[in-house]
Amino acid sequence: MKVLILEDEKPIRDFVRINLKRAGFDVVEAATGEDALMTIHTHSDIDMAVLDVMLPGISGLEVCSSLRRLNSRIGIIMLTARGQENDKIHGLDLGADDYIVKPFSPGELVARLNSLYRRLRPAEEIPEEHVLVSHPFQLLLDQRKLMRGEQTILLTPKEFDILRLLMENPNKAVHRDDILNEVWGNFFTGDMKTVDVNIRRIRQKIEKDDAHPEYIETVWGYGYLWRKDTHHERN
Repeated sequence: MKVLILEDEKPIRDFVRINLKRAGFDVVEAATGEDALMTIHTHSDIDMAVLDVMLPGISGLEVCSSLRRLNSRIGIIMLTARGQENDKIHGLDLGADDYIVKPFSPGELVARLNSLYRRLRPAEEIPEEHVLVSHPFQLLLDQRKLMRGEQTILLTPKEFDILRLLMENPNKAVHRDDILNEVWGNFFTGDMKTVDVNIRRIRQKIEKDDAHPEYIETVWGYGYLWRKDTHHERN
């Protein structure tokens, strides 16, 4: 796994680099947002990015948005300071998959990276025909792509995993806790807003009117449900 570290404080950057290399990761570094954007163009094989939010010049949030536009498959983890609730939500809105609050342990970061990478890695063992179909959508599990007819709808890794979980349980309410545990894993220490932000992003991509969703329904006080209208699909 190749990981980009964006952190302007050299002691923190060195600390992260040393521990990630000990864990067997290939690491590239950037001290500014400008450096990070140049690095992503010269290292097209970067799998993951760990981005500090507060930076001089181009912020980590701006870098997150740019990376997501360039590569829908890259995994992005934001580093936020304690109490920066708005930055967490904004980062998720811009396409981040996860966030870690400073100070953090090297073990937590390694665990988060591994957990996210397992969900990003192509699953060669899945047959090519392994597709979840729910008219008018096809979720291609081997390619980790969502299709609507001939149109490809770009999803972040977490959005894909949420949609897969919901589509694998059609017409069944899935609790927010179950979504959080299944998609983010046991090491995640965030709150339910993380799920809600990602659901909102998915709705914006697939619903005709995300204020009145047709496919992803909110089950108030519980979670979300993928509405698969079997009568409609037969027709």
